[in-house]
Amino acid sequence: MSLEEIIPVQVEVEPTDLPDEDFMTNPSLAMDACFTAFDKDGDDRLSLNEFTLICRALFRNDKGHIYVVPSDRLEQMFAVFDKNEDGYIDREEFQFCWNQWIKTIVRPISAFLIVDVQNDFISGSLNISNCSAQQNGLEVIEPINKLLDTVDFDAAFYSLDWHPSDHVSFIDNIKQRPIHPTSPLNADNAQVYDTVIFAGPPPMKQRLWPRHCVQDSWGSELHKDLKVVEHGVKVYKGTNPEVDSYSVFWDNKKLSDTTLCGQLRLKGSTDIYVCGLAYDVCVGATAIDALSAGYRTILIDDCCRGVDLNDIESTKQTVISSNGVIVSSREVKAMVEGRDRRPELGYKLAMELKNSESDLSKNNACRRQSQQQAQQQQQQPSQ
Repeated sequence: MSLEEIIPVQVEVEPTDLPDEDFMTNPSLAMDACFTAFDKDGDDRLSLNEFTLICRALFRNDKGHIYVVPSDRLEQMFAVFDKNEDGYIDREEFQFCWNQWIKTIVRPISAFLIVDVQNDFISGSLNISNCSAQQNGLEVIEPINKLLDTVDFDAAFYSLDWHPSDHVSFIDNIKQRPIHPTSPLNADNAQVYDTVIFAGPPPMKQRLWPRHCVQDSWGSELHKDLKVVEHGVKVYKGTNPEVDSYSVFWDNKKLSDTTLCGQLRLKGSTDIYVCGLAYDVCVGATAIDALSAGYRTILIDDCCRGVDLNDIESTKQTVISSNGVIVSSREVKAMVEGRDRRPELGYKLAMELKNSESDLSKNNACRRQSQQQAQQQQQQPSQ
């Protein structure tokens, strides 16, 4: 592995000084070579200007286009790695920058999260084409399948709404629970898609939906045309009759999480690609929770369909303002392979590295430990 493969940019290092086998047996050589290459004045430390050159090398696409990083963001990222706040990144500080930031940007661990591509949302009781946006849920299947066929994700997850028959969100169950006096609507005049307030305790806002995705029903099944990969993991949500669950991470009240959190930690995931149904409900809630948990989050626009056009736009703005990115499916392969590296995701990662308790920081620590163990095993003499 050459330095140009790690950060593809012309640097003042002769390739013959960096033999491939040394990178395999001594990864620190690559880190030292990178530091030296960008230490333009040779003072054994990196200034903000020299760090900016690293960012120009990092943040570019597979066509060589360099993404512009605003100066204030450059300064904020630089400050994360300038731990002693002396205005420079020394070699010891750069080790953290290299292992936790640069290596993740160049070699991300990517999870593909396909949300609720189920019969009821496509042609059943909650067919989203009958909602105000009039979008066809069936249209997400072809681009999702193409990604599954052509992109080497590190993990694939399929979420399923999996409701008991007495679920709180079903409009035909509205009289099973008392309505709070502050609710704008009561059990007699509320209609599908309205929001009521149940008495609780505590009082709880609830949007009302047609009965859908009842456990073990045809409507709850993944659509027959959706490709399910061999090692794909199914995640079930909305199983508590008293609490709705839009996000694949948590129920709406954050009372309990699903198996997704643990699975992502186990795999050391850094990047989550989110798509499916419905854009402005479960897909959006999942993307926002992924960002809140600290993951570099990518929303795949043409692999989503939604309920309400205004809510879809609001979802997009929330994702973007939280340092997520929205892309088309044709851009995904280069991003997963580390050839298209977005500055928004690099900034997101740097800000998360300030918080050692974030899921992404914990995943990076697990990833680093696994790599160290693998390297130690390779270095042990064979018996």
